[in-house]
Amino acid sequence: MPDTLHNTALLPDRLLGWFAARGWAPHPHQLAMQATQGDRLLIAPTGGGKTLAGFLSTLAEACDGLGPGLHTLYVSPLKALTHDIGRNLAQPVAEMGLGLRIEDRTGDTGATTRARQRVDPPQILLTTPESLALMLSYPEAPRIFATLRHVVIDEIHALAESKRGDQLSLGLARLRALAPGVQMAGLSATVEKPAALAEWMGGAQVIAADPGPAPDIAMLPTTLAPPWSGAGGAYAARDVMEAIEAARLTLVFINTRAQAELFFQALWAVNDANLPIALHHGSLAREQRRKVEAAMAAGELRAVVATGSLDLGLDWGDVDLVIQIGAPKNVKRLVQRIGRANHRYDAPSRARIVPANRFEVIECVAALQAVEAGELDGDGRVGEGGLDVLCQHILLLACAGPIDPVALYREVKAAGPYQRLSRAAFDDCLDFVATGGYALRAYDRWQRLVERDGLWRLRDPRAAKPIRMNIGTIVAPELLIVRRGPRGGAPLGEIEESFAASLLPGDTFLIGGQTVRYDRMREMVVEVTPQPTREPKIAVFNGLKMATSTELSALLLALIGAPEAWAALPEHTRDWLTLQAKISSLPRPGTMTCETFLRGGRWYFALYSFAGRNANQTLGLLLTHRMESAGLAPLGFVATDYALLIWSLESVRDSAPLLDAEGLREGLSEWLAENAVMKRSFRAVATVAGLLQRNLPGARKSGKQATFSSDILYDTLRKYDPDHLLLRITRAESMRGLADFGRVEEMLRTRPEIVHLRPPHVTPFAAPLMLEAGRIPIRASGSERLLEEEAAALMREAGLSEPS
Repeated sequence: MPDTLHNTALLPDRLLGWFAARGWAPHPHQLAMQATQGDRLLIAPTGGGKTLAGFLSTLAEACDGLGPGLHTLYVSPLKALTHDIGRNLAQPVAEMGLGLRIEDRTGDTGATTRARQRVDPPQILLTTPESLALMLSYPEAPRIFATLRHVVIDEIHALAESKRGDQLSLGLARLRALAPGVQMAGLSATVEKPAALAEWMGGAQVIAADPGPAPDIAMLPTTLAPPWSGAGGAYAARDVMEAIEAARLTLVFINTRAQAELFFQALWAVNDANLPIALHHGSLAREQRRKVEAAMAAGELRAVVATGSLDLGLDWGDVDLVIQIGAPKNVKRLVQRIGRANHRYDAPSRARIVPANRFEVIECVAALQAVEAGELDGDGRVGEGGLDVLCQHILLLACAGPIDPVALYREVKAAGPYQRLSRAAFDDCLDFVATGGYALRAYDRWQRLVERDGLWRLRDPRAAKPIRMNIGTIVAPELLIVRRGPRGGAPLGEIEESFAASLLPGDTFLIGGQTVRYDRMREMVVEVTPQPTREPKIAVFNGLKMATSTELSALLLALIGAPEAWAALPEHTRDWLTLQAKISSLPRPGTMTCETFLRGGRWYFALYSFAGRNANQTLGLLLTHRMESAGLAPLGFVATDYALLIWSLESVRDSAPLLDAEGLREGLSEWLAENAVMKRSFRAVATVAGLLQRNLPGARKSGKQATFSSDILYDTLRKYDPDHLLLRITRAESMRGLADFGRVEEMLRTRPEIVHLRPPHVTPFAAPLMLEAGRIPIRASGSERLLEEEAAALMREAGLSEPS
């Protein structure tokens, strides 16, 4: 960074005095943000003063006095973060006597305040992408944003890769049109390719802060070795509690809400000192989360068990230790979580990792090596902006006033994700918003825009209210009731809709400790028939689990295939890998390793894909269907992040035909056509694009009603308008979203050599997979002891001993 940027003359004396009174001096990257003209992207570690750097220009200008009207807009991915930033920003504003109005504008803001802000906006407004979109939909938007000079986008890396990022990028493009000369400041944690984020902003100058001291990060020593399979890390609860006792405040991160609940219980059971510990995740009531956050900030807690709800830049007190339970699945996520410890720029963050099982030991070591080498996830490319999001944006702008399509197309192209948008694609979106598309033109409810004098405007101004009520790109997943038999049968529980969407009639699965057969899905109810004598085909469904990233999976595979690098692994893991190499073979880059072996009168086919849980789940469904066609009588499968295990009555003798890429793609198309995945994806797309409206004045459409409506629309469009814009979007999203088929294709492309072995018995790598398949509750007396005895016999057969 140029030495001239250390020149504090860039700041007014009033602001420098505030720094000096606190014993501080501005960091070079903060001064660089002040000195650089135009849009800027700051890449800085947690604790590096990113937020203050983003507001530095505002504070400097405020020292000379700001006039009335909105001067600075702050956009955050979290409502809680806007509240936190507002509290932190109020302190320097008050101490310097700047007299600035700072207000929130989120979904939690009261109606009276929101109405006043449309007439008399504060000088600094803190908001979210959704609330910004709503503000841009009002006729007053040109007046509200006319005085805007600065936009600060916090945690920009957390937004850029999602539909919320598409929505925000369109909003930023609109702000540039309403306030020419506005300066954008993006704030991001460390990322692999900063230039990609700068491109997402529409072009910005990257300012990189000194990364600070290297983090103190390692595996947490545990009394017991990790188990062979499973998740949750309960085996290490006492070790984690000892680490908590030795620290001031510890954040314990775990990947899913269900696991967080279970691990919190395990911690509480060994909390002999009765330390104040708490739980924080998104399913808890807002009041309960706020209570935990306040207790953290006040220093009243010693530990908090949390999910991603505390991932981003909230500053909750004196955290000096972070513990990650389970493999992080993503290097960027691990770096972000490490940064929660020691919010001081000159002190290393301290973090420890606890792998949940033996495969995760290797993944955690690979993740630690990636952090040390500065290798993060992501290909560095800006994705194509979602057309469903663009449709929603056009509708919202029409609520504000007439649209000039030529000017709007030029404006949209200024948004990073839409830089490559063709005029034909834009016109498709405009036509859909105006008429609903070819098959829906005859219906008045979808005739929403009308053209007059070359400008498009709302056909009925009363439509603006329901359009605004349905803003957003997050479509919450539905939970479906599982009911025995046809209508009126007893309910057995609930499953996630994404799991139900993958089922075909006749598939068996586990719920409430019993095996059931899927019959049909009708009106958001999954109808099943008990099958007490059958084993579940899909043995274990673990909803809401994150898949290991492509980059981390590649590092994991490379580590397994390189014995010279095993010194970084614990001895028990090295012994496990050595035994696998002796009995079978080790997966390695460039090869697709699979095994076929006989056990208990059944044939097992293990495929070590390292393609991630979602891709392996899809691959399992496709391969079992292909095996069925080949007469191999598959009985079921289990999928993990690392591998796929299928059991059948007949042996897989040649795996090459099963793994033919073209055949798998054809099978995926047939599978998508046969089940509810496409309909589920269509409903999400149609909701974002504005074809479906869940929220209506005076009422909210139920999930059952929304599904009924979307299913009718889906079937109608497939029959009469198969090339409809929303169907095209749906097909693309189904392939890369729920199915994650892109990772399957990437796996087949980068690992063309198939190594198919026939070991004499279950192998060390396959044994943990068989334990996953065996993790089925048995309701008979003494079942736990029988299950433990079976697991012990299985591990002995593989040449392994139980963890000790």
